[in-house]
Amino acid sequence: MTQPLHLRKRIVHLIREIPQRPILTTSIVLFFVIAILVSISIPLHEGRLSEYLLNVLMEAHGMIFDIAVIGILILWLNKSGEKQINIRNQHNEIDDFRDWKATEASYRILGAIKRLNREDVHKIDLHECYLRNINLSYITLKGSNLNYADLAGVKLIDAVLDSTRLNQVNLENATLNKASLRFALLSGANLSGASGIKTDFENAFLVKADLKNSHMISANFRGADLSGANLENAHLYMADFTGAKGLTIEQLAQAKNLNKAKFDEEIYNMIVINHPSLLENGAGSRMSLA
Repeated sequence: MTQPLHLRKRIVHLIREIPQRPILTTSIVLFFVIAILVSISIPLHEGRLSEYLLNVLMEAHGMIFDIAVIGILILWLNKSGEKQINIRNQHNEIDDFRDWKATEASYRILGAIKRLNREDVHKIDLHECYLRNINLSYITLKGSNLNYADLAGVKLIDAVLDSTRLNQVNLENATLNKASLRFALLSGANLSGASGIKTDFENAFLVKADLKNSHMISANFRGADLSGANLENAHLYMADFTGAKGLTIEQLAQAKNLNKAKFDEEIYNMIVINHPSLLENGAGSRMSLA
């Protein structure tokens, strides 16, 4: 009595699973359709069974090919659909935690960013997100929107933020070693106390950015717009300002360390004429002509 009862439960369980397993459902339906067609067709071809079976075999080859092609197409569409749903879910999760100023929110958003990066999505809307003190190293956010985001204390080692919008962003005490911010928009950004080795700001827009007390060693500012930027007590050892726009002697005079920094000939000559003390060791710094 126990064995039939167990078998019955097993059958019921399999039946309930059928709607949740589309491949199994399709296979079962196909099997029953073929069985019904064959059982109906064989009596109608009595005496010509071998010819009938040959025709069935030929049709079967064509049907298998059609099923394979259609199956691959359906599988691709299904995977593509799942990917788009996953991407949309991650964007929605970021939106859900955007206004929550808490550590948990930072880590939830970080997880969504990593999942989007795994799907090769790098352009993400992170404006006004709270991301304090998290590790964004090796993350790619090329072309993303981080306007007004709070990134104080974050690690962005080897991160890619080319062409990213970072206007009014808070990057206070952030670590930017080898980070790429080419063509990034950093208008009014707070970079006070930030540190970076070989950080790339080439052609970045740093108008009125605050670099007070920052340590940007061997940083690349080639072609960057530094109009009105605050360089007070900034350590800019071996920084490259070749082709930088909006850079004045008054800004450079506030820096803490400009030793071996590179400048265009015009700005270099202005320093020699107007502020020769900046070329000396000590509080002033020796600069090399690019």
